[in-house]
Amino acid sequence: MEEPLCFTVPRDRDPGRLDRLLAELLPDLTRSQVKKFIDEGRVLLSGRPAKAGEKLKGGEVLVVSLPELRPAEALPEAIPLRILYEDRHLVVLDKPAGLVVHPAPGHDRGTLVNALLHHCRDLAGIGGELRPGIVHRLDKDTSGVMVATKDDVTHLHLARQFKAHSISRRYLALVHGMVPQARGTVDRPIGRHPTLRQKMSSAARSGRHA
Repeated sequence: MEEPLCFTVPRDRDPGRLDRLLAELLPDLTRSQVKKFIDEGRVLLSGRPAKAGEKLKGGEVLVVSLPELRPAEALPEAIPLRILYEDRHLVVLDKPAGLVVHPAPGHDRGTLVNALLHHCRDLAGIGGELRPGIVHRLDKDTSGVMVATKDDVTHLHLARQFKAHSISRRYLALVHGMVPQARGTVDRPIGRHPTLRQKMSSAARSGRHA
């Protein structure tokens, strides 16, 4: 059995239904997995078994006992990829939002790595069995351009460039609320959200400059 996970339901916003908040707190799990764990009694709400549709108020304590997960294994899968460029050393692709980059325990199917293993006969092995060819990553809900390598020499060269910041990366973000200026600079440290530990926040006290 895995070590139980403990969360305090945030008070600074309407937390909504328990199952929806839990899916937000555990983004690597699907909605169906979250509901299954609740139905199996693996989720306690302030010490008692929780119900999926319960409305939360804020301040409650959630304890999630995850089952022991089998080791992840990366296998080829015929998942469509949008290839932007490809040669014998690397492949550049457009990763869609919602696609996890590499397998993890409990989620070893339907990832970008599974798709790459099907598309390419060879990938750089230096990243390990679960991250072949992966030099950098994007979060599951982030879309954008990614580079995967087909040999270890190319992988090392690109890894050094990413580390030295000689490769330029540019991001577009959706902004909520009224923005008074058309252009500007946001210069704030980023760290884990104090209550939603799966999210990042610019208000975190222990934040670092990106």
